[in-house]
Amino acid sequence: MATSTTKYRVKTFSIFILALFCIMCVPPTDTSASDDSAADQAYWDSVRAVMCPRKMSSAAEYYKNKDWESTVKIYGDIIRYGCDRDDPEEVYQYYAVAFEYLGRFDSSEYILLKGLQILPDNTNLRKRLAYSYKKQGKVDQEILEYSRLSDLLPEDISIKTELAKLYGDQGAYDDQVDILRQILEIDPGNENAQGDIARVYEMTGRDPLQIYGERFHNNPDNVSYGLDYADRLLNAERPEDAIDVLKQVISQDNTSKVAYRQLAKAYDRSEMFQQASESYEELFKLDPRDFRVAIQVSEVNIAGDNFGKAIRWAEKAVTSSKSGEAYAQRGNVYYKSFQECRSADISIDDRIVASLAHESFTVAEENNYRRFHNSLVWLEENEVLFGRSHWFMLDANKKKQGYVKPDSECYKWVEKKLDKDPNW
Repeated sequence: MATSTTKYRVKTFSIFILALFCIMCVPPTDTSASDDSAADQAYWDSVRAVMCPRKMSSAAEYYKNKDWESTVKIYGDIIRYGCDRDDPEEVYQYYAVAFEYLGRFDSSEYILLKGLQILPDNTNLRKRLAYSYKKQGKVDQEILEYSRLSDLLPEDISIKTELAKLYGDQGAYDDQVDILRQILEIDPGNENAQGDIARVYEMTGRDPLQIYGERFHNNPDNVSYGLDYADRLLNAERPEDAIDVLKQVISQDNTSKVAYRQLAKAYDRSEMFQQASESYEELFKLDPRDFRVAIQVSEVNIAGDNFGKAIRWAEKAVTSSKSGEAYAQRGNVYYKSFQECRSADISIDDRIVASLAHESFTVAEENNYRRFHNSLVWLEENEVLFGRSHWFMLDANKKKQGYVKPDSECYKWVEKKLDKDPNW
C-alpha cells in the first residue's frame, strides 16, 4: 500500500515537472520588434521635422535663383527622405519644371508620372505632363493627356481649345469639330470656336453656312459676322436670304458702306433692280465723291430698263469725275437703250441715240478707257450712226435748230442734243 502511494506521488510529480518544462519552453511574446519599428518611425519623423523644412527652403531658394541643377538635386533628396508627403503637388511640379529648364523633358515626364501615381487627378501635374509630351513630340500622348484634362475640367474652354487644335493639326477633323461643339455648348457665342468650325467645314468640303448663320444669330449686334454671313449666302446663290441678313446689319449700323453695297448686289442678283438702285443711292449719300457708286446706280437702272434714271446717274458720274469710265457709262446707257428700242429699219431716232452713244464712247477712249471698244466698233461697222445724208433729209425748221433730238416714245427720256457736225 505504501509502495503504491509512493508510485502515485512520483507519477504526479513527473507530470508537474513536464508541464512546467513545457511552459518554460514556450517563447515569450516579442514586443521588441514593434517597439524598434515605432522608435525608428519616431526617430525619422523627428529628423524629417527638422530636415524637410530646411530642404524645402533650399529648394525654393535654388528655384528662385534659377539654379536648376541644384534644384533638381535637392528635390531628389526631398523625395528620397519622404519630405514630399506634406505637399506632393508642389514638390513634383517644381521638380519637373526644373528639368524643363534644363531641357530634359524625358526626366520631367518621369517625375510627373511618378507624382500622378500619388495624385492621379491633379490637373496642374497633368498640364505639365502634356507640355512635356509636346516638347518631346509625343503628340498621341499629348492628345490623351488633354483629353483627360478635359474630363477633369469639363468647363475649361482653354483646355478644349488646345485639344481641338491638336486634333486639327493631326487631320482628325471630326474629333476637332466634336470638341469645338462642346465649347459652343459652354459658350454659345464663342467666336473662335464658331470660326474654327466654319474653316474645318470649308477644308473638308462641307457647307459652313450653318456655322456662319449660328455665329451671326448668336451675335446679332456683330456687324462683321452679319456681313460675313451675307457674303457666304451670296456666294451660295442665296441672295434673298442675304437681303434679310443685310437689313439686320444696317439696322445695327446704317453707316456701313459694305452693308449697303452688299445689299444692292443681293437685290441686283434677285432682279429687284429698283431696290438695288435705292441701296446704291443710300451708299452714294454716305460718300458723294465716289463716282463709281453713281455708275452702279446707272447700271442697275439699265438692267431695269429705266434708262431715264440710268442717264441721270451717269451724268452725275461725269460731272463729279470727268473720267473715261464715267463717259463710257453714259455711252452705255445710250447704246443699251438703242439696242432695246431700235426698229427693224433703223429710224432717225435710233441713229441719233446710236450717235450719242458713239460720242461718249469716243471721249472715254480719249481718256484711256476702252471697256466698250467693241460696242463703239459695232456702231461704226453696222451703219447705224446719224450722218450728213440724214441731216440733209431733215426739214428746214429742224435744220435751223442746229441739233437733233429723238422724239419717239421709247426715247422720250433723252435730253441730250446731237449737234450738227460742222462738216455737214
